[in-house]
Amino acid sequence: MSSQPLFDRVYISQDVQSQLKEGFLVRPLEPSDYEKGFLDVLSQLTSVGKMSKGLFMERYSYLKAHNHEYFTIVIEDTKKGIIVGAGTILVERKFVHLNGLVGHIEGALISDWTDSSALENVAEVAMHAFVDIVTSSDYRGLNLGKLVIETLKYIGKMTGCYKIILDCNDKNIPFYQKCGFAHKEFEMVMYIDENDAVKIAKPKL
Repeated sequence: MSSQPLFDRVYISQDVQSQLKEGFLVRPLEPSDYEKGFLDVLSQLTSVGKMSKGLFMERYSYLKAHNHEYFTIVIEDTKKGIIVGAGTILVERKFVHLNGLVGHIEGALISDWTDSSALENVAEVAMHAFVDIVTSSDYRGLNLGKLVIETLKYIGKMTGCYKIILDCNDKNIPFYQKCGFAHKEFEMVMYIDENDAVKIAKPKL
């Protein structure tokens, strides 16, 4: 099962792979990434909750069944066998632009360019319309964040998206501008705590 990638590897940019240092691999998410610390990396972004392998596979199976829309990628330190970066692009099907496709990315990068203060108001995990980007705080200075973004941009292009929308914290805008994104409009959000399994599970003090 561990060799079954979430989606076809043809969507992975070979140019991005060539920019990674020896011992690092960018690829689709796989079931074995549960053991390789995928959720540990996400926990540097926001609350993940206590997730069993069964729950992980439940979500993985859903994403794989809809892998024409959900593209989660990881960067693995192959020497240590651990996940050090991850990102997702969601491809939305529109009526506008002659049934056009739009890629959605939600950005909150950790390590390559900022400090822990940027963790405020970052992307949410779970049932969310958009997605998450994170790189391990233990791998600073390796340009992994930019390479995650470039991989997701490549997937957006390969799937036929006419544009890619990226939501991020104000502090992160300069980084994403360097990645080719333009600052446009504003994001609004409404949280429904009663549907947040992590918040429901927390005991009230």
